[in-house]
Amino acid sequence: MSAAPAPDRPTAAPPTTPEGGFDPHRALAHLARGPRGERLVHVRTLPARQGRTHPWPDWVAPEVVAAFEGGGVSALWEHQETVARLAREGEHVLVATGTASGKSVGYLLPVLTAISEGTSALGGRGATALYLAPTKALGADQAARLHTLAVPGVRVATLDGDTPTEERRWIRDHAHYVLTNPDLVHHTLLPGHERWRAFLRSLRYVVVDECHVYRGVFGAHVSAVLRRLLRVAARYGAQPTVVLASATVAEPAELGQALLGQPVTAVTQDASPRAETVVALWSPPEDEEGQRRSTLGETASLLTDLVRADVQTVAFARSRLGVESVASRTREALEGSVGGGGSGGPRVAAYRGGYLPEERRELEGALRDRSVMGLAATSALELGIDIAGLDAVVMAGWPGTRASFWQQVGRAGRRGAASLAVLVAADDPLDAYLLSHPELVFDAPVESCVLDPENPYVLGPHLAAAAAELPLTEEDVRWFGPSVPALAEQLVVGGLLRHRPTGWYWCRPDRPTDHLQLRDAGHTVQIVDSRSGRVLGTVDDARALTTVHEGAVYVHQGQPHVVTELDLESGVALVVAGDPGWGTRACSQSSFAIRQVDEEQVWGAATVCRGRVEVTTRVTAFQRLLPDGTVIGTHPLALPERSLTTQAVWWTLPVEELALAGVGEDDIPGALHAAEHASIGMLPLLATCDRWDLGGVSTPAHPDTGLPTVMVYDGHPGGAGFSRRGFDVAQTWLAATRDMVRQCRCRSGCPACVQSPKCGSGNDPLDRAGADAVLDHLLSERIVRVPTG
Repeated sequence: MSAAPAPDRPTAAPPTTPEGGFDPHRALAHLARGPRGERLVHVRTLPARQGRTHPWPDWVAPEVVAAFEGGGVSALWEHQETVARLAREGEHVLVATGTASGKSVGYLLPVLTAISEGTSALGGRGATALYLAPTKALGADQAARLHTLAVPGVRVATLDGDTPTEERRWIRDHAHYVLTNPDLVHHTLLPGHERWRAFLRSLRYVVVDECHVYRGVFGAHVSAVLRRLLRVAARYGAQPTVVLASATVAEPAELGQALLGQPVTAVTQDASPRAETVVALWSPPEDEEGQRRSTLGETASLLTDLVRADVQTVAFARSRLGVESVASRTREALEGSVGGGGSGGPRVAAYRGGYLPEERRELEGALRDRSVMGLAATSALELGIDIAGLDAVVMAGWPGTRASFWQQVGRAGRRGAASLAVLVAADDPLDAYLLSHPELVFDAPVESCVLDPENPYVLGPHLAAAAAELPLTEEDVRWFGPSVPALAEQLVVGGLLRHRPTGWYWCRPDRPTDHLQLRDAGHTVQIVDSRSGRVLGTVDDARALTTVHEGAVYVHQGQPHVVTELDLESGVALVVAGDPGWGTRACSQSSFAIRQVDEEQVWGAATVCRGRVEVTTRVTAFQRLLPDGTVIGTHPLALPERSLTTQAVWWTLPVEELALAGVGEDDIPGALHAAEHASIGMLPLLATCDRWDLGGVSTPAHPDTGLPTVMVYDGHPGGAGFSRRGFDVAQTWLAATRDMVRQCRCRSGCPACVQSPKCGSGNDPLDRAGADAVLDHLLSERIVRVPTG
């Protein structure tokens, strides 16, 4: 483990107001004292905001009003009343307001009122509702709140993979409000809908919480599940109203319509009060040799300082390993300082996904009583536990999207208190660009959630599942879009459906949902210790080729292992514990074939296109590297090719135009390769993805275009919508890419501009100056958009 950061002894006054409250300005001054002030790049203060209230609507059931008033809710914020009224009137609605703005009250009012009104019906269940959450922890929080409200006569039940059979039967027959997730609806409720017919016949509302999570391929899967649910409910005469709740997103009505396939009204005006928030952008320092301090080390240092100053803080890291590193470094620093909190119980804790409910509740209690003052966490915390009341947030690297950024900022300062948020920039192109363009953090709108509900690789299997639930007919274009007949006929050719005059029918003895996972795009490979037989972890079969090939060094919980065998057919990689003294990096070669051009833009001599491509990748070798990055050997591998049919955006520029840009023929490969890497790094600025959702290929002469070509593609079968978003905003995207490359302070290319952590050719060749010249020339051309059908 790396050495703990040297403690910076506090010299400033405690970061509190004269009245004893938290003062974010004094806290930031405390962090930026002395020479550390140079690390503070930008500060923005978000002023406090007064709330706007609305009286209780007359239609809300008295017992529901009493339950909320008993919980301290005396009036509604205006946006809560708007959501409740629209849902009560039967409009599908999406509420996209800030963290802690009370979105749940908006949808609970119509849901609980309808259930209360229905208790007088025969059997006491005139109305039912379904709540869908992306995580079990979020569903558990919703259940805890409902049990606290304790509205008389309302029977709430949680249905997940651990629910016993007898309890499931009771839920089907008696529960009013069922809390579950899209996976269980897909695997259990819809295939067994006849057993759920009494519940579905009375279904009035479907609540889809944290719907901004449903993007890309996962979003397309959930969209298909929601449409299947509405279709089956209609079979029993129900037309439920869907209420979606989201963090702030761009184009929320479009997101709702993409998920449901029906018009959705968006509510975005946040009327809840907000205390002052101070947000800072922070750059880790460099040593005398220009070596940049690690993001995790700098985050741990800030967390240490804040905890020592009695500022309750959560530090977000992007990986579980990063969380453990921040927590352990902070503990070491606190234990090594005078009054660092070594006595008086644990002052720093770690949180990641997969914690048991009792562990989450214990941690929540420790945060409330302030026995834990520092928390290192992954973004799983965003959807995990209730941590209202923290003073400060530190983020180890840009969290990927503005929506996630503001959600993490909102984790501090709830319940009317001021707060501090600090973003510690990572050594990454997007982070570097945002530090020099803070307006893109603070003044630009949040990203659109991108998903493609008509992705045939996703929709096709869901149509098979829908046909198993109810015969598929041409009228189902109402639910699934115009491609239903063509995809159904493809399923007939594949032997999955049978076409009859009354529709398409599932014709196999097994269930289609057993072969269709919402969150897993492919098979997994188990990583097994060959001596003990213990499973150390799993990796999807595509990544297995680059991470657990024979000879690879695999690190598990800080312990190196060497892979002795990879059996893709059995889905097993055997490893032996031991540190050989080096790491490994896979080398690969990729090519792409253009299968269909859907749209293009003519930029003078250049052309920017989007469409369907087939990407073929082969891992050809691996390198052994010393800790300082020195390559000490390259070893060939004989592994199978992988083909991926997906969506892509690409651009071409003739050789003579590159020459005009000052890029000679010998320099073209490095210039295009660097431009490709930089483009991948910058697309997350405009789409809800990160660079690991994307791939790229560049070539001095592509056989399909006959020209120098750079391509960025979605790393998911059928596409995820990210490259299409890049095409739609190509000029903005590529201009930001050029500016980032041009403004980087490195000499010839670094991880903050054109080097990629996932490059299959070891970041060789790369020409940063050439990429700047090529992109600048590309952007100088006049743009004409030409649809091609």
